Amino acid sequence: MAKSTLIGGFHAVTAALEDAHDKPFEILLAATRNDERSKRVQALARQHGVRLRTVPRDELDLKAPELRHQGVLAYVPEKAFDAEDALYQPAEPGRWFLALDGVQDPHNLGACLRTAEAVGVAAVIIPKDRAASLTAAARAAAAGSAERVPLIAVTNLTRTLERLKELGYWTTGLAGEATDTLYDVDFTGPTVLVMGAEGEGLRRLTRETCDRLVKIPMQGKTESLNVSVATAVCLYEAYRQRRPAPRKQKR
Repeated sequence: MAKSTLIGGFHAVTAALEDAHDKPFEILLAATRNDERSKRVQALARQHGVRLRTVPRDELDLKAPELRHQGVLAYVPEKAFDAEDALYQPAEPGRWFLALDGVQDPHNLGACLRTAEAVGVAAVIIPKDRAASLTAAARAAAAGSAERVPLIAVTNLTRTLERLKELGYWTTGLAGEATDTLYDVDFTGPTVLVMGAEGEGLRRLTRETCDRLVKIPMQGKTESLNVSVATAVCLYEAYRQRRPAPRKQKR
């Protein structure tokens, strides 16, 4: 068997069966589950020829003690993160990326993937080193989005941003010291939104590589937002700008 990783929860397992290119190797379902969600997982497993075993819930707890598995686990192929070359295509107006510069918490990574998938980001880019990877906890936080949006780990994030700029992408980084706010810039073209790590923000070289820096306007005494919350704010402003203009109704 190829190298695998364990995921849990009905959102993640259902997405792996419905949307992932490489289906799970095996699914473990708690014997106590006999509801609609478990029946759907069983039906999808049969449809795709995936082995499914019914086991005591205690066995699931032992296999994934830190995972809120909801009574279902799946062994899925471990992503090789070798798709870096897929990024380097000529810029297209509708194609955009999210880059995370060293996000450490897998729950934050999963939450960012979830929002990125919701707004139609083509891929999420992370560095291979000193950053959270696609662990079971990240997959659970992504609630199925990890199976739908590519997560591409690159050797050198700065070099990747430079190559994307050469192809016609505008890189916009979030930084507290920026002069312009998120609402002052145009996100409608080929875009890479670059978010920094928890606490530290963007690294110096990453910051210097970005075409422009923006900040989220803040009121009150709160100095910063959690990176997954800040990412959601930025992605949805870009998404708002990129949406087709609504048709005016004739009177």
